[in-house]
Amino acid sequence: MRVGINAIGRLKAGAERDLVARYLDRFTKAAPPLGLEFSGVSEAAESRLGSAAERMREEASRVDVALSGGAALVLLDERGKNVGSTAFAQLIAHQRDAGTRQMVFAIGGPDGHAPVLHEKASQLISFGAATWPHQLVRVMLAEQLYRAATILSGHPYHRA
Repeated sequence: MRVGINAIGRLKAGAERDLVARYLDRFTKAAPPLGLEFSGVSEAAESRLGSAAERMREEASRVDVALSGGAALVLLDERGKNVGSTAFAQLIAHQRDAGTRQMVFAIGGPDGHAPVLHEKASQLISFGAATWPHQLVRVMLAEQLYRAATILSGHPYHRA
């Protein structure tokens, strides 16, 4: 199963970008024996339209492009379910084992995700009750993808 990230907003050079690259490189190397393949990060600029509703609609249309072929959509959303690392790994394994060909994790813009994406999502997950900067959400998602691969492979990186 191909696993990708769709993000609204561009990640600038710096420590966060380096960490994301490091964890995604690790995930890319650990994933194939598990039947997983990293398909990359799709970035789109934040919308500059006037209202939050307009911005979310425009940004949602950019996410829709990544969903061709019936991909499972997982929204990172503050109202989502707070899942631990093992449950996150099981979410990926469940989709893979169900025959899903592609899974897309979507990080919304400052206004969040449009209601239309909530309707299309197979899961809404949260990285806790706190509001996180976009850059740190990318780092946390990249690390959780790598951690999921280590959990699924039995690697000792994840010690509970």
